[in-house]
Amino acid sequence: MTVDSLRPRQAAIRRTTAETDISLELLLDGQGRHEIASGVPFLDHMLTLFAVHGFFDLSLQAKGDVEVDDHHTVEDIGICLGQAFAKALGDKGGIERYACIYVPMDETLARVVVDVSNRPFLHWQVAIPDQKVGNFDTALAKEFTRAFSQHGGFTLHVDLLHGDNSHHIVEAVFKALGRCLRQATRPLASGAMLSSKGSL
Repeated sequence: MTVDSLRPRQAAIRRTTAETDISLELLLDGQGRHEIASGVPFLDHMLTLFAVHGFFDLSLQAKGDVEVDDHHTVEDIGICLGQAFAKALGDKGGIERYACIYVPMDETLARVVVDVSNRPFLHWQVAIPDQKVGNFDTALAKEFTRAFSQHGGFTLHVDLLHGDNSHHIVEAVFKALGRCLRQATRPLASGAMLSSKGSL
């Protein structure tokens, strides 16, 4: 399987439940354009960083039961974004597949390593000192990333090497995640499926 340069690698996802209503559009080979309204302002900021640093064009409109808390909205957006990547990548053939990115943010250094493997797994070694950044529950950063990896078919290892400012920590992780996915999803020059089995 080769990456078809004539076919835009894009996807549109709609998810409607009793808790959330989400519409998401993704173009992998974009310029970092973004139009994001999740109902969770801090997540909007993080997804903007993800799109800009990954050069993904991302459009997102979401309504959720944020009067309860942000959990359902954040997790379901992770589900939708993962599904969009999976749909846009198809059988995941003809791409770099692996990537490792370090991103500093002042005193913080985060590392994200990915295998676009079709074998979902999340290793998360990120100690965030504060429970809240503004109104955002920082534990939801892991829940978002878990949902994203599960539904995207990614093996993800996310490690905080050092850092003590909670905003900087989450920001470095999202920037690194965007850059890492950009690198891993780049087309291979050979266009080959990067697997000794011939499929993922």
